[in-house]
This record gives sequence, structure tokens and C-alpha cells, in this order.
Amino acid sequence: MLQFKTLELSDRELFMKYLGDYNFNTYEYSFLNLYLWREYCNVEYAILNDALIIKKTEEGKGTVFMQPIGYTKGNLKDIISELIEYKKSNSSMKVLFSDIEEPFLEELKKIYDEKLQYFQDVKNFDYIYETEKLIKLNGDKLRKRKSQYNHFVSSYQYSIKDISEDKVINDCIRFAEEWFSGQQSNHQLVCELKGIKDIMHNLKLLNGLGMAVYVNDVIAGFTIGEIVNKNMAIIHIEKGDTIYNGIYAFINRTFAELYLKDVKHINREEDIGIPGLRRAKLAYDPIKLEKKYLVDIRRD
Repeated sequence: MLQFKTLELSDRELFMKYLGDYNFNTYEYSFLNLYLWREYCNVEYAILNDALIIKKTEEGKGTVFMQPIGYTKGNLKDIISELIEYKKSNSSMKVLFSDIEEPFLEELKKIYDEKLQYFQDVKNFDYIYETEKLIKLNGDKLRKRKSQYNHFVSSYQYSIKDISEDKVINDCIRFAEEWFSGQQSNHQLVCELKGIKDIMHNLKLLNGLGMAVYVNDVIAGFTIGEIVNKNMAIIHIEKGDTIYNGIYAFINRTFAELYLKDVKHINREEDIGIPGLRRAKLAYDPIKLEKKYLVDIRRD
């Protein structure tokens, strides 16, 4: 039986050995993301036939595997057979795989044909944007965002600071604590706050990028992202104090301009089925929604 280990910061080197130049179109497989959500998703991993197997257990979804990383065409079916055996003895597994992208789904279709069952995980589709458009904010669809940005710039005495100095890190943590205290508490938010605190102190090691915004020398918001390859950056965290009109439009555009301008696309993750979040993400005119699938394989 597979033996899984809880994800820790010290596992990053091992994960990067398998991830290499990030070849995924979604944000799910980023080590920074997995580490950020390791408690909420109960992220664990094992090595099977020289492939990295990541297992998560999420509220409402149960236990699932992500795409094996480092498999070969010669050993993929053997790997999946062992994962199916693991699922047999784990009643919390409703499906075998989650966070599956279309290229891997197509490989599974070739192997399993009619035994394969798959469903679009619509509320978890990733929103993908052109970096240049997020910086220029040109066009009718982005006129409101540009107006919000301009309002912030003209209305407040602001400054930008990199999240690298201890004072800025501590300011961001304090801001996050206050931001979350104003939300209706649940397990996910508790885990997110803990994850933010953990990554704040390890941004450099995690290859993360962070920017804080101050108004009159008081922190007003911050964002954390990363560049995973020459084509894609990911925004993992974005928090702002809405007492400052246009704060989110300002954070969004300024971070893209100062930190991500050389990357073609920006992934701003999913809307998790929240209507307000969906409207906000659509308002920035994504070029596409990157599909993700839930996948199961019927046993003989």
C-alpha cells in the first residue's frame, strides 16, 4: 500500500525536481500553491514508480489524486492501477482524480476508453488574462477598471514596497489578520490565514513575489504571486482595504506592471462558484477559462 508523507517546506527541492519548467496551464501544481493550502487540502505525497503522486482531501470533494508527475507512457497504466487499488480501500474517495487538465485527460481516454468517466469542474476553471491588457487597461470592457485605477492614483498619497523587509512582512501579516477578522470565519479562511503567514516568511525560498501598498504610510493592501515559466504568472493572494476606492484595480495593474510585465499570461485562479467573485474576474476580460476535470475510472 502506498505510504504518503505530509507536505513540508523542505520538500520543495524534491517537487522542483519533478515539476522542472512548469508545464501546466492551471495553477494547481505550483509548489507555492500546494504549500499555501497544505492544511486546508491536507496535501500529502508519495513516490510511485519514480513518479510524484500528490493526494489532497478537500471539503465537499473528499480525497483525490492529482495528475501523477514524472510518469512515462510505459508505466502510467501500472501507476494508475495502484491508485485504483488505493481508492478501493478509501471510502472518502468519490473519484480518482481532480485538477486534471485536458492533455492528461486525452492520454487517459486512449488507455481506458469507455471505462473513463470525467466531468468538467466548472467552478474551478482558471481565469487566464493577457498581461499586456491588465497593464494597459485599454478597451470598453476594461474602462471601469481603468477608471477605478485612475481614481485611486489621483485620490491617495500612496507608496509601493516589496515584501522582503521584516517590517513590510509584519505589516502584511497584521493586515491579513485584520482583513480575515472582518470575514465570517470558517475552516478555509483559518487555513488560508495560516498559509499566508507561512509563505510571507519564506517568499524567496518559494520563488514568490510580493508587493504591499501603503496610503499615507499605512498599509492598505498586498498581493503575492509567482512566475512559473516564460508564458505564465500566477496570482495567489490579493487583499485590499476597500475603504480606499479603486484599491483592487490599483493592486492588480501595478503588480502586473512592476513584477510580471515580461510574462505573456497571468492566471488569477478560479471563482469557486461565488457569483461576486465570478463577476469580478470576468470584469477583467479573461482571454479564456482553463478547464479542469474530475476523473474516475470504472473497475473491471
